[in-house]
Amino acid sequence: EVYQKRWRIEEYHKSIKQNASLNKSPTRTVKTQSNHIFAAIIAYCKLEMMKIKTKLNHFAIKYKLILRANQIAMQELKNM
Repeated sequence: EVYQKRWRIEEYHKSIKQNASLNKSPTRTVKTQSNHIFAAIIAYCKLEMMKIKTKLNHFAIKYKLILRANQIAMQELKNM
């Protein structure tokens, strides 16, 4: 029982580092580090909500979001 709870926490930490870019913080000050951590947690929560809604994993959701953003950017470039 304790091991399973601990494992879920480990999965959370791994996911927030990989999927919400927590480990890629370019910040130097405490305030900017705090802001980055807060933004990463918000991003993780949004990914979790999308995961539940779409029944896709984080990687698939991120791929679809990036693909859609690139499509919109290309369309805007074509419209210039």
